[in-house]
Amino acid sequence: MGYVWIIASRYLRSKRRLNFITLVSMLAMGGVFIGVAALTIVLSVMNGFEDQVQRRIAGTNAHVAVLSAGDAPVTPGPAMELAIHAALPQAELSPFVYGKVMVASRHGVDGMVLKGVEPEGEARVTDILSHLSPSRGAFDGQDLPGIALGQELALRLRVARGDVILISLPTEEPGGILGGVPRTRRLRVSSVFRSGLYEYDSSFGVVLQKTAQEFFGIGEDVTGYQLRLPDMFHAREAARALEASLGPDYRVTNWIDLNRNLFAWMRIEKAVMFTILILIVIVAAVNIVSSLVMLVLEKRRDIGVLRTMGVTPRGIQRIFLLQGTLVGACGTLLGLAAGFAVSYALGRWKLLRLPGEIYFIDTLPVKMEWTDFALVAAAAILTCFLASLYPAWQAARLAPVQTIRYE
Repeated sequence: MGYVWIIASRYLRSKRRLNFITLVSMLAMGGVFIGVAALTIVLSVMNGFEDQVQRRIAGTNAHVAVLSAGDAPVTPGPAMELAIHAALPQAELSPFVYGKVMVASRHGVDGMVLKGVEPEGEARVTDILSHLSPSRGAFDGQDLPGIALGQELALRLRVARGDVILISLPTEEPGGILGGVPRTRRLRVSSVFRSGLYEYDSSFGVVLQKTAQEFFGIGEDVTGYQLRLPDMFHAREAARALEASLGPDYRVTNWIDLNRNLFAWMRIEKAVMFTILILIVIVAAVNIVSSLVMLVLEKRRDIGVLRTMGVTPRGIQRIFLLQGTLVGACGTLLGLAAGFAVSYALGRWKLLRLPGEIYFIDTLPVKMEWTDFALVAAAAILTCFLASLYPAWQAARLAPVQTIRYE
C-alpha cells in the first residue's frame, strides 16, 4: 500500500504539463464539496421542520387518548385512573370532553370542535393553554361561560375577545311540527389561541369541562382520558399496551397513527430531496472519470515503467482508484465541514427569518443528525469510488512494452 499512496498523492500535485488535468480534478472536488454541503444543509433544515411539526402536534394533542369503544361516554373515577396507571405508571393523564358543534356569530356560521378541559390537568398533558392570549382569566366570560377560540376560526367568524357567539347541536328530542329543537348555548369569547397548527387554530374552541358536560348533556361523564408520556415517540407501543390492558370496552389512539399520512409525506420528501441533491455529486463524479481518463493517457509511460518494475495490474488499478477516491474524500470532508458550519450558524444565531403569518415559526429551524452526515459522506465517497473504477481498469489493461515503445 505504501507505493500506491505515494504515487497516487504525487499524481494529485500540479505540474506544468498537467495543469488542465489538475483543474478538472479540482472542479470535480468542488462539485463534490458543493453537493455534500448543500445536501447536509437541506437535510438539517428538513429535520428541523419535521421536529418542529412533531413537537407542535404532540404538544397540542395528547400523546395517547383513551376513548369508549362505543358511543357511550366514559365514566371517570379512581378505578379508571388506576387501571391506566397500572399499564403506564409514568403517564400524566386528564379527562376531557370532545364533540362537534355549529358556531354562529353576527357575521357568519361555521363548524367547530368543542373541547372541555380541566385547566390544571390540561396543562399537564398538552401545551394548548400556554398559547392562550390572555392567559389570565382565559375562561372568564363574566356573565356567560367563556370560550377560547382558535385564531383562524375567530378571524373567519370575525369575532374578538368579549364578543358573544352561539353554539348549537341538533337533537332527536321531539319539538312539534318543526321536528327536534337544536340544543344551543351562548358563550363569550374570553381568549384566543394560536398553536401554530392551522387545523387546530381553524376548528377548535376550548371551554371548561363542566361547561362542555352541561352542553352535551352527559352529566359527570367524559369523552375520555388524554395522556402525556415521558417519551412521545413511544406513543404507539404505549397505546397498544394500554388497549390490551383495558380490554375491548375501550379504544386507544395515539398521535403518531393519527398523523401517519403527514409523517409519511415528510419521509418521502426527505428521500426525494436526498436523491435530487446527490445528483450534484454524481455530476462531480463524471468530472473525476474525465480527469482520470486524461491522467491515464498522460501517464502511459509511467504505467509501463511501473509494470516493468514488477507492479501488478492490480497495483496499477489501486493507484488510480485511490486517486479518484482521494478527490472525492477531500471534497466530501470539506463539504461536511461547510454543511456543519452553515447549519450550526443558522440554528445558533437564527440568521434566516420566516414570515410568521405564513409559517408557524418565525426562524428557519435546524436539527443536525449525525446519521444524515454519515449517510451523505458514505454515499458521496462510494459514488466517487465507483466513478474511478473504469479509468483504473483501463490503466491496468495497458501493456507495458507498447506503452514504453510509443513514448
